[in-house]
Amino acid sequence: MYTYLSLTHDGPVATVTLSRPEIHNAFDPQMIAELHGCFEQLASDDSVRVVVLTGAGQSFCAGADLSWMRATLDYTRPDNIADAARMAAMYETINTLPKPVIGRINGAVVGGGVGLVACCDIAIAVEGAKFGFSEVKLGIVPGVIARYVVPKIGASHARALFVSGRRFDAAHAQRIGLIHELVPTEQLDATVQKTIADLLSSGPEAIGRAKQLVHAVATLPYDEMLRATVEAIANARISAEGQEGLRAFLEKRKPSWIEQDTSK
Repeated sequence: MYTYLSLTHDGPVATVTLSRPEIHNAFDPQMIAELHGCFEQLASDDSVRVVVLTGAGQSFCAGADLSWMRATLDYTRPDNIADAARMAAMYETINTLPKPVIGRINGAVVGGGVGLVACCDIAIAVEGAKFGFSEVKLGIVPGVIARYVVPKIGASHARALFVSGRRFDAAHAQRIGLIHELVPTEQLDATVQKTIADLLSSGPEAIGRAKQLVHAVATLPYDEMLRATVEAIANARISAEGQEGLRAFLEKRKPSWIEQDTSK
């Protein structure tokens, strides 16, 4: 189904792997279209509860590939607007996925790749990973990804990193909130698996509602935000999942969304 991605399933966990290791999983229009379509499919697949996003080979994602950058030299302004809009739609589909997205950051991340990391709910990186917004070195700007990066790391860090284009290490990425956990390479998969287990212990609908809640608090005007937060807990309490979760807690049993051990 995909040329530049692989999609695998392990029970309720889907893993999306950027699969252009020979060019460090760099973007081009086809990969962008495939990512967009893949995450649209995952959004509507009720069997999927957690998504892992990672890269093949030694890098996570090196941003735009050279052939695409070369092609944009001949783009008109309308061409560029349409091109950027397609990329923005891809990021938005990942960012608003009603399921948790774990970023398994296995190596270097540059430019648009950092935008993918910013769209992940939980980002786990290897200690040797390097990051950077290299756009200004090419005379351009991190336009589309700014929508996701600035809320994640804050305006102060974004300004410093966007205007300098300097590379920074995974420890700095963790300090500014771009990634959440930093682990040795040999511990990456075990840490991802532990995070998956934590997520599968939570109500799948509640996770989607929680993501919407964060977005509401971060973006809505005060009065609308206040109403949204009040309605969020009210709607969750009367939902079938909320009722089940509260009853399970009071009855000292596991809720229905946790796989029951039938071997005993």
